[in-house]
Amino acid sequence: MTELLHAAADRPAGGPAFRLRVPTEEDAYAWHRVFDDPEVMEFHGGRSAELSVYQEFTARQRRHDAELGFCLWTLLDEADEVVGFTGAQPWPHPWGPVGEVEIGWRLARPAWGRGYATAAARETLERVRAAGVERVVAMVNARNERSVAVTRRLGMALQGTLPIPGREDELGHRFGLELRGA
Repeated sequence: MTELLHAAADRPAGGPAFRLRVPTEEDAYAWHRVFDDPEVMEFHGGRSAELSVYQEFTARQRRHDAELGFCLWTLLDEADEVVGFTGAQPWPHPWGPVGEVEIGWRLARPAWGRGYATAAARETLERVRAAGVERVVAMVNARNERSVAVTRRLGMALQGTLPIPGREDELGHRFGLELRGA
């Protein structure tokens, strides 16, 4: 699969310039650094994971790209700095939308509110559609208003709400989008 995926030429007027790339081994360090922020991790356990988790995570994404043609790509800004990830992967948990392809994003705090999540997620939808995926889901913490707003901008529909295992009193919204003929 292509190592570098350029999306700047396809950005909407006024949207951010960005680039998606298959995560490198070095990106594990970058993800660990940019996600080491309580605000970023508020809906993901509250704190950044250990570096080894990001090392395994980026390795898994490289396998997904090689086997499926898509993954959670590293998101780079106009200065070619890592600002997070955006992409798709098979749902990785034994609860929720098992067997579905999940679209997702996580951005460093300085990248919030600049249009990166929506623009890169739209690029992701085009790429997973081209890979033959017929529908995607997004699991979003019900309190995460920013990510809920991204799903709406993508045209995703709320399909249900369920408890998040291991997180007392936390609910997750399941959004879905059909890609066939879209």
